[in-house]
Amino acid sequence: MKKFINSVDSMLAESLDGLAAAHADILALGPERKFVRRRELNPKKVALVSGGGSGHEPLHAGFVGRGMLDAACPGQVFTSPTPDQIVEAAQAVGGEAGVLFIVKNYAGDRMNFEMAAEIAEGRTASIVTDDDVAVESSTHSIGRRGVAGTLIVEKIVGAAAEKGVDLEGCVALGERVNARTRSMGVALTSCTVPAAGTPTFALGEDEMEMGVGIHGEPGRRRVKLERADVIAHEMTTAIAEDLDARNGAEVLLLVNGFGGTPTIELYLMYNAARRMLENRGLRIARSLVGSFVTSLDMAGCSLTVSLLDAETTALWDYPVHTAALKW
Repeated sequence: MKKFINSVDSMLAESLDGLAAAHADILALGPERKFVRRRELNPKKVALVSGGGSGHEPLHAGFVGRGMLDAACPGQVFTSPTPDQIVEAAQAVGGEAGVLFIVKNYAGDRMNFEMAAEIAEGRTASIVTDDDVAVESSTHSIGRRGVAGTLIVEKIVGAAAEKGVDLEGCVALGERVNARTRSMGVALTSCTVPAAGTPTFALGEDEMEMGVGIHGEPGRRRVKLERADVIAHEMTTAIAEDLDARNGAEVLLLVNGFGGTPTIELYLMYNAARRMLENRGLRIARSLVGSFVTSLDMAGCSLTVSLLDAETTALWDYPVHTAALKW
């Protein structure tokens, strides 16, 4: 295993210190690095708090800032943050408008965020993201996994909260965006968790895992490596058939790298997915390409398609200033 690392035990702490130092104008660390929060808080707005295991950067801490999250709670690699982290984050950023938790559909995340919601003072509500169409349940989830579609929910709901939408309105919007968003991933290699020191799973040089999860969970099946167009066709077919969008619908297309995929390949996959979705009668109204919801050093990518309307398009376009997204 080759990593830029001093020790497994200090890796997360040192990374968080680097994040806070590099983006000191945007964010700050909470006590004992339990959470990352916006440097300039707005106590009058609904506060958005998310989090999850580390190893998926820039999700979630990279999306803390104006127009997105008010705080993010990083757990150890692929391990949910603890309830006390979440409670302290909510208390640090929440005001009279309340706190909205955005939670990926994994057993540990759901359990710890639910416990935090019971303990936290003040008004709270939760949205659970479950956009992965690859499998109905997996190693860490009951029901569909929450993956890169989480970014879309955080961006659109974050914009609404910034504009003053109340807690109930943010919940309804987030649930609507999640219900109109679908994702699927493919892995060309495994990731290597630093504490383990060896790949999570083994793939032959001529194999790929279709429908892989962001922790390296098994997908639909293991198959021989195919051309990019064949891979994109299977992924877009699964997404489009599950989404059941009308002809002419406007969509957002997100091509997300898993951490070990060159940008040149991500844009190639975007081009393939765009053509195939357009052939199905969908119109690509907005796009995002890059590595945003990763799995350490895994080579592979996911495709996410989200149905847009006038409201969600305007909210997607709303200015955002975070470490990972700025426009």
